[in-house]
Amino acid sequence: MAKAYLVGSGIASLSAAAFLIREGGFSGSDIVILEEQDREGGSLDASGSPETGYTMRGGRMFEIHFECTYDLLSSIPSLDDPAKSVTEDTFAFHEDFAWDDHARLVDKDGKVVDAHSMGFSERDRLELVKCVGTPEKLLDGKRIVDCFSQEFFHTNFWWMWCTTFAFEPWHSAIEFRRYLNRFVHLFKTFDSMSGIYRTRFNQYDSIVRPLMKWLTDQGVTVQLGTTVTDLDLTDGEELTVRALTWTRGGTEETVDLAPDDLVMVTNGSMTADSTLGATDRVPALDTSGTAGAWRLWETLAAKRTDGLLGDPSVFNSSIDDSTWESFTVTTKDPTFFGLMEKFSGSEAGKGGLITFKDSGWLLTIVLNHQPHFHEQPEDTFVWWGYALFPDKPGDFVRKPMRECTGREILDEVLHHLRFEEGPQILENSIVLPALMPYITSQFLVRKAGDRPQVVPAGSTNLAFIGQYAEVPDDVVFTVEYSVRTAWTAVAGLLKLDKQPPPVYKGGHDPKVLVDALHTMHRR
Repeated sequence: MAKAYLVGSGIASLSAAAFLIREGGFSGSDIVILEEQDREGGSLDASGSPETGYTMRGGRMFEIHFECTYDLLSSIPSLDDPAKSVTEDTFAFHEDFAWDDHARLVDKDGKVVDAHSMGFSERDRLELVKCVGTPEKLLDGKRIVDCFSQEFFHTNFWWMWCTTFAFEPWHSAIEFRRYLNRFVHLFKTFDSMSGIYRTRFNQYDSIVRPLMKWLTDQGVTVQLGTTVTDLDLTDGEELTVRALTWTRGGTEETVDLAPDDLVMVTNGSMTADSTLGATDRVPALDTSGTAGAWRLWETLAAKRTDGLLGDPSVFNSSIDDSTWESFTVTTKDPTFFGLMEKFSGSEAGKGGLITFKDSGWLLTIVLNHQPHFHEQPEDTFVWWGYALFPDKPGDFVRKPMRECTGREILDEVLHHLRFEEGPQILENSIVLPALMPYITSQFLVRKAGDRPQVVPAGSTNLAFIGQYAEVPDDVVFTVEYSVRTAWTAVAGLLKLDKQPPPVYKGGHDPKVLVDALHTMHRR
C-alpha cells in the first residue's frame, strides 16, 4: 500500500491525513505526520494552568461559509459529546453565545465609539469599490496604502477591519482585495460582529484534540521531535520526491519512497520563532534559529530555477513588517470581568473584540466565554489581547510593547479603560505575552508565483499545504484556507473526482451587494 508523509502537524496536515482516510481510502497506519516540535497542532496552540497562567498565541474566527472546515469537522466527534460532531458543537455554541458587540471601538478618552457608521467619505467608498473590482494581476507588488488616501486609514471601517483580520497599511493589496470579496457578506453586521463564529473552547481544545484522537484511533502515526531537512527530487521537468531526510534525537535518517508514496509539505510557518515572556519578563525577539518549515522551503525552492516552488524570501525576510504581539491574562479575581461586562454592555463571551483605536500600539482585547480552556477551573478567568504596532511607544507605558513585561502590557490596557481598580487587577493577574516575528508574513506584498501551487505543475507525488500555498480566491490567515489546501492536495495527487466545494462568493449575490452598499453609506 502507498504511504503518505505529511511534514508539519498544524491544521493543514491533520486535515490532509483525515481527507486521505475519508476521501482517498488510505489506511491510517499508512500515514505518518512528521513534526519538529514536541506537540502537535502548529499555530492552533493553547496550554497552561491556573498556577502558571494560560497562554495561546491567537484565536481564529470562523463564519458560516467555511465550507471545507465544516465538512471536515462534521465527521469528527466532539470530545465532550461523541454523539455530536465538532461542526455541530460549533454551531450549537454560536446559537447560545453569538457575538453582539456594543463596544467595538474605544476612543482616546476611554469612551465607546458609535461604530455603526463606517465613517466613509465619498472618496473612501469609490476607492474601496475600485479595489474590489481591480483584477488581481494588476495589484502585483502593491501595498494597501498604494490604493487608498490617508483619510481611509482613519475610518471606523479600517480600524474594525484591520484589527479583526490583522491587516496593516503596508500589507499586500492582493490579500486585502481577497478579504473584501470573500467577506463582503459580513459588511452588514461588521460593527456588532454577529456574523463571526467561535469554537466552544480555544481551537486546540475544540479542533486539534478531537481531530488528533480520531486520527490516532485510525492508526495514524505522529512522529514528534522530527525536523525534515530535505526532499530528494528526481532530475528533469517532472516533480517527484524519491526520498526524505530528517533529523530526530540528533540522528539523521533518510527514507526512500516507493513509486506511489505521497509527500505533503507545510511550507513556512506564521508562528515560527515565537517567544513567550512572563508577567515580569519581556519576550525576546530571536529569529537566529529559523524553524524547519522555513528552512525546508528555502532548500526546495533553491532546487528549481523556474520558480515552480515559490519564493520564501518574500515572506520571511521582512520581520519588521510581519511582527506583532499577543498576550493572555489569567486571574482568579473576577473584578476585571465584572468591570468589562459593565463597560461593554455584554456578558463575557458575547461581546466580541474591543479596539482602542487611538492607542499607540493599536490594542485589541476580547473576553471569551468561560471556560476557554477545557480543564480550566470555574474560579479561574482567562482573556486575551493583541497589538498590531508592538514597535511603537505606549500611551501610558512610554516604551514599545515588545520591550514590556506582561505586567506593563496589562497596565497599559487598564489605563486605556480608566479602571480605578487597576492596581488590584494587576496584583492578581498572570500575563504571558507572545512575540511572533512571522505572524502576518502571509500578508506581505507579493506577486503571482511567490506562493507555490498546492500541486505544482508536473508533480507526481508532492503537494504544498497551509498558509503559503496558493489557492485562488480564498484568504490566508484562516483555518478554512489550510483545510482547503489539504483537501485540494489530496484530491489533486490522487486524481479524485470529488473536489473541495467552491469558495463562497457573496459578491455574486445581488442582496449581499445591496446590503454592503447600504452599509457603506450608513451614517
